[in-house]
Amino acid sequence: MLRNLKLALMAPLFSLLLSACGGEDPPLPTVAEAAQQQGFTALVAAANKAGLSGALADSSATLTVFAPTNTAFNQLATQLGFANADAMVTALPAGALANILQYHVLSARKQAADLPAGSSTATTLYRYNNAATTLALTVSNGVSLQDAALTTARVTQADVQASNGVIHVVDKVLIPPGVLNIVQMAQVNPLFDSLVGAVVKANLQGALSGAGPLTVFAPTRDAFAAIASTVNSLTVPQLTSVLTYHVVGAQVLSSGIPFGTPVTTLQGQTITINAGTPPTIKDSTATSSRIIATDVRASNGVIHVVDKVLIPTL
Repeated sequence: MLRNLKLALMAPLFSLLLSACGGEDPPLPTVAEAAQQQGFTALVAAANKAGLSGALADSSATLTVFAPTNTAFNQLATQLGFANADAMVTALPAGALANILQYHVLSARKQAADLPAGSSTATTLYRYNNAATTLALTVSNGVSLQDAALTTARVTQADVQASNGVIHVVDKVLIPPGVLNIVQMAQVNPLFDSLVGAVVKANLQGALSGAGPLTVFAPTRDAFAAIASTVNSLTVPQLTSVLTYHVVGAQVLSSGIPFGTPVTTLQGQTITINAGTPPTIKDSTATSSRIIATDVRASNGVIHVVDKVLIPTL
């Protein structure tokens, strides 16, 4: 009994000592402060220019932020032709940066354990054409996200806690719909590196970056590899003819494709798109190319992905 009394008397003393020695947990930082503490300097610089620092520091908010590393920002900068992330943040308009960053934010706290197993979608704060936008989530051997450019980011560190939300570190900047132009959307996806190289060789990057609207049927790297010898033998005018044969001078979403009707391309000749699963395109050689992905939305039009290079009459 005497021992119990001593313990009861000593308890407040232990509590006092722990408090004096800093035993209480320090307050959590806000998302903005946590990003600064974690060394996400590119993200912080982009948020400052975009005018979003206050939102990330709002103590009344509850957020989930997929935070790209500095390496991820530098990778995007290189893909878009900038020297580094600082140069990219300086060059891009504040509105474009705001749209990109809002695409990384969910309006609720989602710990990694809260994300549903398998495949799902998550609604972001970015709105395109007054509609909500989503990220495709896959939770299997970690968490990965597919963006509007059809590229995948992976969560490399989950559950960095903040007072107003949680941060998940990702290895890539997520690209929203409708912010980058057609050429830039192709530049950020290695699937189109051969296409980008051909566009640069034909000096068409300016035309495909213009106001538009345009529709581009974009062949993959494998599609170019399948006819590499043919492509390499083309003169620049012939290459220009081939590339413009993949472009329609209007925005044609998948829901508006006129199946079975010849469509005039910028090259002047026509292609015919046939319904199916997936739809197919017949070129001047009468061979079919499959449309394997649709409605990649750019600021000046739309990209549909095809698995064969379309060949006009040369």
